[in-house]
Amino acid sequence: MLVTRLRHLEDPGAIADELLERFSLADAAARKVSTYSGGMRRRLDIAMSLIGNPPVIFLDEPTTGLDPQGRIEVWQAVKDLAGHGRTVLLTTQYLDEAEHLADRIAILHEGRIIVNGTLAELKQLLPPAKVEYIEKQPTLEDVFPAIVGDDGNDGDLAMTAAAA
Repeated sequence: MLVTRLRHLEDPGAIADELLERFSLADAAARKVSTYSGGMRRRLDIAMSLIGNPPVIFLDEPTTGLDPQGRIEVWQAVKDLAGHGRTVLLTTQYLDEAEHLADRIAILHEGRIIVNGTLAELKQLLPPAKVEYIEKQPTLEDVFPAIVGDDGNDGDLAMTAAAA
């Protein structure tokens, strides 16, 4: 509501309620933000960036430091924004994130854009692929949503690692 008031919009409560509902935060609306998970905070950040209906939204590394479920939640929010005609400029160091979310990709190196285009265009810059048989094992990115279910709202991932 603070952001809607700062932008002098009418009916800040209704705007806040609609965005909280849209980003699945309505149940947590009465809680302090300090009690929100990382994924909830990022969704709230995205919701606040939509106040006033900007034509372009800038997200600077929105999934940094999030657990797998939080990353999935933010990815879905970005996909929904793009699906509703919003232009989203996203910076990320996670190449899998760029592959999943971006229509166009610009690669920066030493502060300069060295190439940009669609994923297909960028892949064409490489030599033709050599076909080999490789048995693919599932990754944690595959295992996590399979274990917690489609909605994934109840799962946390705890990992332990042992060095040989």
